Amino acid sequence: QVQLVESGGGLVQTGGSLRLSCAASGRTFSTYVMGWFRQAPGKEREFVAVVDPSGGSTYYANSVKGRFTISRDNAKNTASLQMDSLRPEDTAVYSCAARLDRGLRIAILPEEYDYWGQGTQVTVSS
Repeated sequence: QVQLVESGGGLVQTGGSLRLSCAASGRTFSTYVMGWFRQAPGKEREFVAVVDPSGGSTYYANSVKGRFTISRDNAKNTASLQMDSLRPEDTAVYSCAARLDRGLRIAILPEEYDYWGQGTQVTVSS
């Protein structure tokens, strides 16, 4: 089992920034694909960003490209999501997810992930 705990959510005004963090258990964090997803009330869970196990490759949803940056620190078992130029439509519960390394290094579908955190609320005022 892998446990993931998100932190860093909060209330921010339009144009502001937040940095989310995901702390992971386990001794093999450096082998996990790490992704961020979000879900707003009444909407489906939406892919946000993903980083491969080494941190060398990333992929972003078009809606956040150029504004958000995903990263990881394998020495600290953490993944982060830096969110800049926030907009009201970014308001959602943000969850991190881990995929155990089975060969697929970039994953954008929820069903491709094995473990999920509890989520952290991000609210952007309009």
